[in-house]
Formats: sequence, structure tokens, C-alpha cells
Amino acid sequence: MNYALHEVLEVQEMAAFKTLCMSKSKTMRALVTDQKLLDIMQQDVKTSTRQLQEFSSILSKAQQ
Repeated sequence: MNYALHEVLEVQEMAAFKTLCMSKSKTMRALVTDQKLLDIMQQDVKTSTRQLQEFSSILSKAQQ
């Protein structure tokens, strides 16, 4: 599939932002004691991982 350059750049930007957010959630878990907040952060990590896999799939198709 052909994507315009600006579309590829936007997906790369979203992937970079999502990676940063996921890294922050993983790092901050060690400092959090509230179980509800830990659950939310864990769910964010799972969701971010899935989204990054989707972004990766999109970007690999864009390079073909």
C-alpha cells in the first residue's frame, strides 16, 4: 500500500510518543503503591504494546 510521506511521518511520531508513554508507565510502576493506579498503568502498558505492534505493521507495509 502506498502512503504519503506525511502519513508515514505521523505514524512514526505517534509511535515515538506511545513508546515514551509506555516507558514512563513501566518506570513509574516501581514508585506507585496504590493498587488501582498500578492496574491502570499495567493496562496502559498492554494497550501501548498492542498499539505499537499495529504501528509497526503499518510502517512495514508503507516501506513495501
